[in-house]
Amino acid sequence: MTSRIHSDAINALVEGEIGAPSTILGRHQMGDAVSIRAFRPWAKTVAVIMTETGERAPMARLHKDGLFVAELDATWADAAYHFEALAVDDEPELFGDPYRFPPLLTDYDVYLFSQGEHHEIYEKLGAHTRMIDGVAGVNFAVWAPNCYRVALIGDFNRWDARIHPMENRNDSGIWEIFVPGLEAGARYKFEVRSHNRGYSAAKSDPYGFFHELRPHTASIVYNLDRYQWNDREWMAARAQSDPLRQPMNIYELHLGSWKRNADGNYLTYRELADELPAYLSAMGYTHLELLPVAEHPLDASWGYQVTGYYAPTSRFGAPEDFMALVDRCHQHNIAVILDWVPAHFPKDGHGLNYFDGTHLYSHEDPRQGEHPDWGTMIFNYARNEVRNFLLANALFWLKIYHIDGMRVDAVSSMIYLNFSREDEDWIPNEYGSHENLGALAFLREFNTLVHAEAPGAVTIAEESTSWPMVSRPTYIGGLGFTLKWNMGWMHDTLKYMGLDPVHRRFHHHQITFASLYAFSENFVLPLSHDEVVHLKGSLIAKMPGDYWQKFAGLRLLFAYQYTQVGKILNFMGNEIAQFSEWSEARSLDWHLLGYEKHEQLQAWARDLNHFYREQPALWQVDFESEGFRWIEANDADYGVYSYIRYAEDKDDFLIIALNCTPVARDNYRIGAPAAGFYREALNSDATAYGGSNVGNLGGVDSQDIASHGLPYSISLRLPPLGALILKREDSSDSARFTGGA
Repeated sequence: MTSRIHSDAINALVEGEIGAPSTILGRHQMGDAVSIRAFRPWAKTVAVIMTETGERAPMARLHKDGLFVAELDATWADAAYHFEALAVDDEPELFGDPYRFPPLLTDYDVYLFSQGEHHEIYEKLGAHTRMIDGVAGVNFAVWAPNCYRVALIGDFNRWDARIHPMENRNDSGIWEIFVPGLEAGARYKFEVRSHNRGYSAAKSDPYGFFHELRPHTASIVYNLDRYQWNDREWMAARAQSDPLRQPMNIYELHLGSWKRNADGNYLTYRELADELPAYLSAMGYTHLELLPVAEHPLDASWGYQVTGYYAPTSRFGAPEDFMALVDRCHQHNIAVILDWVPAHFPKDGHGLNYFDGTHLYSHEDPRQGEHPDWGTMIFNYARNEVRNFLLANALFWLKIYHIDGMRVDAVSSMIYLNFSREDEDWIPNEYGSHENLGALAFLREFNTLVHAEAPGAVTIAEESTSWPMVSRPTYIGGLGFTLKWNMGWMHDTLKYMGLDPVHRRFHHHQITFASLYAFSENFVLPLSHDEVVHLKGSLIAKMPGDYWQKFAGLRLLFAYQYTQVGKILNFMGNEIAQFSEWSEARSLDWHLLGYEKHEQLQAWARDLNHFYREQPALWQVDFESEGFRWIEANDADYGVYSYIRYAEDKDDFLIIALNCTPVARDNYRIGAPAAGFYREALNSDATAYGGSNVGNLGGVDSQDIASHGLPYSISLRLPPLGALILKREDSSDSARFTGGA
């Protein structure tokens, strides 16, 4: 019987070149007899044991490198069995036979994946503990279509690629193996051998749920169903919500540098769960946006060069620890948004790059496949399996980790084939134009899926060009995002606020310009991490003037941001007026809160946050012109802007006046839509916030003097570099007074 195994097949097995291991290993029917084969190169002896009865049969060594064979009678034909090996040190080792178990993936799974439509493919590819015929183990599956052999390697097989060669599923490109007896916690990789030029590499699992702490790169078998969630009410309410009609005041955060332990080490996910949600709740934020959490090898990339798309980084703990952080946020009524990076991936050898000896996830031609600015690879969105990888990944975070939204990074680099390229360095689409048709189709499908599969979740585009209808529905030709970052507003605002006030009169309409396109998209107004790094200076450092004027200017900037149309985003540290630029390598400068000016600025941010949440006029009608009206947009000589924000109920409104010069303005008249007493709901110049206490003694009565096209008017004393937010006294709202004298 042993002669029926061809010598070439045996040589391929012992040399680690076998592409169809079940043709040699496992159980084989030979007429009325049974041949059972196992490969264990470090074993002196191997016996096969009938699991139910304990009957043992010694195995003969067929090859000196460790191929063992037992020729048995028909009673072994359907029996469950396992092996016992004795190694050189006579230590017994029990192990199962991977080649006697059926595959996990069905033909339908394979079909859906090949069509790009398997939205839960993460439940099949990767590593999954499972029970087959009463035998516990781990099923592994990986897509590597251009390989002639893929082997599972790990600490359970001494990283020997000859022990667990995987089976190719009907030429689908998917390789699979079930390893009986293996448990969660095992470290593993896939060793691939390609048809292309003899390429060989040890790759991390693209669908791995957990990875070793850098610089190590192995994947780790992990069960994601152990955590007991406590946010059922939150998730149910989210599904019924309309985020466009809700307050959204986002705190953007980098997990590794928000705060650190006394010894300078990272806070863990669990430690962050104990501190961060409570801080956000006390400060009045509604949303937490995390810079990319998915596994990445380089700290300095801030998470934007991802190697493990299905795993929260192990820097801060295990997957269920990250679940605990999200859960705790929900218990504090804080939504969690993830930065997501489907635009590109790094070249690290253990990652997606050149995965099976070809540019499987990217493009072969660098004019399409390589990003010129970041030295990274660009996903091939036109390939079904690649698109499936990314779409399922988005749903994975939303469903498995209860994430409330995805902010998609670098959308502009995705949708333009010529993004950051010279004329000769890009390839036009089939119509001779520069639009990336595959990326556009992918983004539309992504948004359609998210809104269908995770109702109430938001998608946010970081898109820096004037591409039309980014945040409009796909059925009218839009990309389908819920929201878009308003990069133009951010650049114009920071440029204006960075000017010496004496020069602002010549740039007055840098502030009003955003009104011309404010309702063309559903905008987020971002003061993000990108604006406080790379020698751009922190927000407080951008403000001109002396120490007092810098703090006054920052309070004014926040007041303007919070009272404009659009949702709000601020990066961590903005709220404490951190002078130094942000660095991922250290904590924020929390010690600054020991100084009065910084503590007062934080108090302004806190009160402004809470006031924003309490006022429907500041968020209920953010994306239609009915929610905003200029009172005076053209007073460049005085550097004053005034406007109205309306709720859906037009009787619920706020009047905002901004004085962008360091000179107080007395008897400054602006129009008002209704008669009444206008109370100073907030005054950025109040002494509680470090101001000079210039104000209106709590409020002013309207006068029957028409002004600015409105039937009434009010005469105000405007504080220097200050903002006033006023509300009619007879409104049903209960806004508190924190204004100056």
